[in-house]
Amino acid sequence: MIVGLVLAAGESTRMGQDKALLLYRRRTFLETIVSTMHEGGIERVAVVLGHHSEEIRRAVVLRGAEIVVNPHYQLGQTNSLKEGLAALDRPEVEGVLFCLVDHPAVSAETIRAMSEAFRPPLPSAIIPTFRGQRGHPVLISRKLIHELLSLSAGVGANTVIRKHLASARLLEVNDAGVVTDIDDAEAYHRLDEPA
Repeated sequence: MIVGLVLAAGESTRMGQDKALLLYRRRTFLETIVSTMHEGGIERVAVVLGHHSEEIRRAVVLRGAEIVVNPHYQLGQTNSLKEGLAALDRPEVEGVLFCLVDHPAVSAETIRAMSEAFRPPLPSAIIPTFRGQRGHPVLISRKLIHELLSLSAGVGANTVIRKHLASARLLEVNDAGVVTDIDDAEAYHRLDEPA
């Protein structure tokens, strides 16, 4: 089984407001990502909240999503990833598709293609690419989950993924959303511009 994980615990300091609550096509980023995962065939999705978690919970409708609150979100994205992975770590979980809240434009077709590409022999990860550029979300295999759970503070998930890149699969998709990272107001205003 593949499960989804959305990281939305950060302070969004460069944006100046919570990215989870920004609107994209009349829904919040967070609602959009969870809905896209469901549309792409991911039935179980967990969302990691931290900064302003109560406000976000009141403002968004997350049907079919499990909420994980990271009380230590200030420790960074890796800490939030570990909280989410720990909540999803079950024997039946073969892979975790994790997405950052600042990537709302990823299509359900990309999610579906990544899930379909995750078949024996299982790659360590599936990383979508658009015109050769690596993007998000990333689908990690069970063997990487435990390695990510043991990461030290300040060490990013990319360290583990790069270490296993030889056994990962790069999946070229026709979806600019995988490389559309909304980190600041300028990127947000460009969001609906064609790639």
